[in-house]
Amino acid sequence: MTAPRKVRKAVIPAAGLGTRFLPATKAIPKEMLPIVDVPTIQLVIDEAARAGITDVIVVNGRHKHAIEDHFDHSLELNETLRQRGRKAELESVTAIVRAAGEMLFVRQQQPFGLGHAVWCARHLAGSEPVAVLLPDDLIHAATPCLKQMVEQHRRTGGNLIAVMDVPRDQTSRYGVIRPGKQAGALTEVTGLVEKPKPDAAPSTLAVIGRYILSPEIFPLLAQQQAGAGGEIQLTDAMARLIGREPFHGYRFEGERFDCGDKAGFLDANLALSLADPQLGGQARAILEKHSARLSSHKKESR
Repeated sequence: MTAPRKVRKAVIPAAGLGTRFLPATKAIPKEMLPIVDVPTIQLVIDEAARAGITDVIVVNGRHKHAIEDHFDHSLELNETLRQRGRKAELESVTAIVRAAGEMLFVRQQQPFGLGHAVWCARHLAGSEPVAVLLPDDLIHAATPCLKQMVEQHRRTGGNLIAVMDVPRDQTSRYGVIRPGKQAGALTEVTGLVEKPKPDAAPSTLAVIGRYILSPEIFPLLAQQQAGAGGEIQLTDAMARLIGREPFHGYRFEGERFDCGDKAGFLDANLALSLADPQLGGQARAILEKHSARLSSHKKESR
């Protein structure tokens, strides 16, 4: 058996309008909203780098130049920080910049869905396996989620998607797998359903925004078949690969935060603030202060 090809390229879909965060996202891309002091898209791209990804393809939309600017040099800022002796801050902004040609941007001209966004990267992805990371999904883990998956993919080949158990009443928010044989953290995928109603869901194993897909996904996406919500769904194209190539779900280690949701975004900020070596003490003090106020309010309302 030929060893699976190394995963070198990643696609980051970032063309969404971010309407759930209006008015904040009227002029600022939702992917630039920070978790503590780092934009969500930077956290996801850092995860990709730690997994050995060398080429990052960002699928961008109109009026999202801030994402490109964030990952480029800011000469005036760099010089100002240098003159003021702000070495730590200078290092933090220069470390973001990737080498020339390692980060590419593609425009998704119409909002036709996640599958269409991934298809927009087809020429740059080429004929090799590609990772897809959704910036709305932040996974806090000792070993980055994508790195875990790359290590699994060396053994399984084919297609590998991150999955997690969700409450049955939430299956209509996710793509859900029909599970087959299980081996540790791996589950054979025998079917995929996009956003099924709870009583029709084949399981409670939901697809989370980390994928390693074979290049055969692109010809399927090229057919531009509309699915749920009238959009071109990545889940529908993946479902057509089942039975033709190895296809597994991987229960990753780590905690997932839905940063496309206001409550999830707040949860991620609290969790990463508490985990921060410098900010953790202050974050705990703030939470204790508000917890005391909440307890006091409950007593007064009795």
